[in-house]
Amino acid sequence: MNDYLIRAVSEDGFVRAFACYSKNTVQKASEYHHTSPVATAALGRLLTAAAMMGAMLKGEKDLVTLQMTGSGPLGRVLAVSGPDSMVKGYVGNPGADLPLRPDGKLDVGTAFGKDGFLTVITDLGLKEPYIGKIPLVTGEVGDDLAKYFAISEQVPSVVALGVLVDRDYSVKNSGGFILQVMPGADDSIIDKLEENLKNIKSITDMLESGMNVEEILGVALSGIDFHFTDKKDIAYSCNCSRDRVRKVLATIGETELKAIIEEDGQAEMNCQFCPEKYLFEKEELEEILKELQSQKEKSQEGE
Repeated sequence: MNDYLIRAVSEDGFVRAFACYSKNTVQKASEYHHTSPVATAALGRLLTAAAMMGAMLKGEKDLVTLQMTGSGPLGRVLAVSGPDSMVKGYVGNPGADLPLRPDGKLDVGTAFGKDGFLTVITDLGLKEPYIGKIPLVTGEVGDDLAKYFAISEQVPSVVALGVLVDRDYSVKNSGGFILQVMPGADDSIIDKLEENLKNIKSITDMLESGMNVEEILGVALSGIDFHFTDKKDIAYSCNCSRDRVRKVLATIGETELKAIIEEDGQAEMNCQFCPEKYLFEKEELEEILKELQSQKEKSQEGE
């Protein structure tokens, strides 16, 4: 089954919901980055959330970036998505490993560490992106994102995310949902959602039982009249290119570029998000250097 995302809204418009099945997306990320089970779970949760938050964007070129950093062994974990909900991401220390929690689950919270931050960068094509930053609550990702929505966007939200990793390190199941209560909603709606969520199982338990994400949303929104508004495929997709990497090389500066040319005679650049590698031979590096020098001369003439 392909990964996909659905969107729903209550008939009165006061509740909106997103749900996502992301098993294949997280599996691909795990294969690309050679992640340990706990790193797979951490990155997978962030990618799943990014896919749903990407679906909240309106402009074709809008982007949302989720970044979590803490004192734990994972380092920085990042996920990026747009309105098409295609996602990419990486984890600073993909080999980070920890013992299971006493309940037998992967210890994502400790892997992140509580002394850190969740940063959400929303780029709407304006002069400056909107940046929201909060201290980590638990490091479990869902709790932290719910806190972000409450503080930075002032939208009461429930965020449930789960990644189940099999004994062979493959992704057995992955998904999540986001429920949001819009301003002006009656307290009875909030009470109903809270009551539903008290009795709901974990995302991975429900997926393992054979439920699809439509059925999971049906349980979470039980007693609330709603309808589905959208369904789209999601996938792990990196849009790196030689031209993009060339532009990155041009930002390292003349001194560094000269050193690479003189000492190595070539440069191999690895994409952070996928296994793609780009080799730049001496001649092309010299071309980039000439372009930098030309830009510098023009800038000095204009002063």
